Amino acid sequence: MAKQAAPVAKQAIPAGKSVATPKVARTATEHPDYHFIKVVLTDGSSFMTRSTYGKEGDTLNLDIDPSTHPAWTGGEQKLLDRGGRLSRFNSRFAGISFNAKK
Repeated sequence: MAKQAAPVAKQAIPAGKSVATPKVARTATEHPDYHFIKVVLTDGSSFMTRSTYGKEGDTLNLDIDPSTHPAWTGGEQKLLDRGGRLSRFNSRFAGISFNAKK
């Protein structure tokens, strides 16, 4: 059976003091390279922005962007009648009116 190490006593922290991690010098590789790139939208328009994508001056061609995606353009939504469920529901509850005045 292995011996267990004796527990280390916790030191009391004086009032008004905080426990902080020791300061370590930052290295150049700690942060990603943040540079300018050109973004080309699906309609051919482009703009410059800062990014960590690629290298300085690279071009990012988008396949989906706010000018074409239905989430931003309010695209058309359709109800699909699979297996006759929608038509069965409509025929079953056709006579119900919630806003009927008596």
